[in-house]
Amino acid sequence: MTFYLRHGKRILDATLAIFGLASLAPLLLLLGAWVRFDAGRPVLFAHTRIGRGGRPFRMYKFRTMVAGAERDGPVSLADDRRLTRSGRVLRRLKLDELPQLWNVLRGDMSLVGPRPDVPGYADTLEGEDRRILELRPGITGPATLAFAHEEELLAKVEDPERYNREVIFKEKVRLNLEYLDEISFARDLYYLCSTLNPLRVAGGKERSARG
Repeated sequence: MTFYLRHGKRILDATLAIFGLASLAPLLLLLGAWVRFDAGRPVLFAHTRIGRGGRPFRMYKFRTMVAGAERDGPVSLADDRRLTRSGRVLRRLKLDELPQLWNVLRGDMSLVGPRPDVPGYADTLEGEDRRILELRPGITGPATLAFAHEEELLAKVEDPERYNREVIFKEKVRLNLEYLDEISFARDLYYLCSTLNPLRVAGGKERSARG
């Protein structure tokens, strides 16, 4: 393991998470008030995800769907009827992910890494693929950026859940294994800058409900 992977990555995560939470506090409060006014309570959506070492943790997001939407399945499509008015905007601009800075500060997540999956996906990892669990899951990363338009892709297939499980999930595993083998400060900086690119963010219309 390199020095960056042993120590530097966590230092970068904690430093940027503290800065982000402090500087974005007014925006976080404003977005929370908007969600509360538009969709009611709860403002935050807390969901169990699989983290480093296969340990479960609670991941936080601004709620973008109607209460109880997860009962209709883990995959969401473009223009999903379960999305709230505020949720459509938050998802399009990726602002619903901002509360995960708290997960990063706590050490549950990293800024860059594999997206944390729900039980039932991460549990299927076998052999070499389980190396992904050596990393803290991330807010962004190579697989997240590669499938920035995931919901639109899923809306075009006959069986979205099957396609997500048999095609997209496997490709994400491949990309995340490549990231694990080539991880560096420069790569993490590249993925962070790519995520903050306003043209990429504005164009990101689709995601999995797991993401």
